[in-house]
Amino acid sequence: MKQKLSALLLICIAVMFSGCGVSNDLTSAYNVTKCEYDYKSISNLTVSGVNLSNGISPLSVPKLLGILGGTASSIPMNFTLNLNVKNPNTTAAIMNGLQYIVSIDDIQFTTGHVDQTMNIAAGTTQVLPLNIGVDLATLMSNNSKSAVENIAKNFIGISDTKSNVKVQIKPTFMIGGTPITSPVYFPVSFTFGGK
Repeated sequence: MKQKLSALLLICIAVMFSGCGVSNDLTSAYNVTKCEYDYKSISNLTVSGVNLSNGISPLSVPKLLGILGGTASSIPMNFTLNLNVKNPNTTAAIMNGLQYIVSIDDIQFTTGHVDQTMNIAAGTTQVLPLNIGVDLATLMSNNSKSAVENIAKNFIGISDTKSNVKVQIKPTFMIGGTPITSPVYFPVSFTFGGK
């Protein structure tokens, strides 16, 4: 229902504009609301400077557990969350940036934005990379330390319990040369980690 309201809002906005390009802008914006968003992978993972992009070595486990269980004032974690965006439409879907919110196990993990154009051709799938940086120590001080530790262990690949992830995406479109941000977020949910 929210996506239908979003589409109606975009139609109303398009009526306010004139010009031959507005119709194409509106179509490509509407197509973004019909795209399918799914989890693909996590890449470029580092925790406190330890590169885990190629997996975790047995020697790294004690060090990482010590970092997570210790009293460090900062535990930086950086990674790229890759989402597949599939365009099932017969014409292109174009977004000119987006805002996002990432929540894991009901903890708001991070928010951010992407300021680049994404043009998904009809019938194709593209990867949408979200480059994310968080401080686990800050998350631990504002939430349950054990919950944040479990999330970190899932990223590292050593947890027994899966984490539930919800990514909310709010795209921006160019309509008649004017940037218009969607009034609603599009949710992407998945689980990762665990055994």
